[in-house]
Amino acid sequence: MQQRTQLKAACGCHAPSRRAVLVGLACSLALPRAASAFAPASTSDDVRFMRMALDEAQHADFPFGAVIVREGAVIARGANHGRTRRDPTAHGEMVAIRNAVESPGADALKGATLYTTGEPCPMCMGAIIWCHIGRVVYAASIDQLATLMDQIMVPSAEIAARATFAPVSITGGVLADEAMALFRERMAKLRVAERP
Repeated sequence: MQQRTQLKAACGCHAPSRRAVLVGLACSLALPRAASAFAPASTSDDVRFMRMALDEAQHADFPFGAVIVREGAVIARGANHGRTRRDPTAHGEMVAIRNAVESPGADALKGATLYTTGEPCPMCMGAIIWCHIGRVVYAASIDQLATLMDQIMVPSAEIAARATFAPVSITGGVLADEAMALFRERMAKLRVAERP
């Protein structure tokens, strides 16, 4: 009890109850499965904006392209430029988020939808959550991408489920076959280019 009082005095908050901890743990185990089950089905707008993300991916180092949409309008675009910029954080989603922060500003990201050709990695999903983007729509899943390249095998729904302070809806598989064809083509070209 003394520790709880000191914590409250030090930071103005209180330690969670044992019940809150147990409920949180139970939810964190159940929500990753539930998050994808309750994700809305894709729409014709999802297909249209995913085609834009695929277009962005055509100009990327690796075929990860992203567009961010708010109220039916694209507010930012991004493509993976990790190799050309020598920046391992320059994933398509991160580039699009940085572009949106630059203009129209970070507030425009709240509640927006991010379309991406590949399921967001943990770094990108963390940024999506911190920006309070309301929805993510991806083409190829992490499991599909792992057949072609290294991936951190943590699904975006699992990360989202653990961030209850920033709910995000996730829809996967929109134009996944087209995205995977692009990934296979690009990865084959990269392998040929890297041969001695």
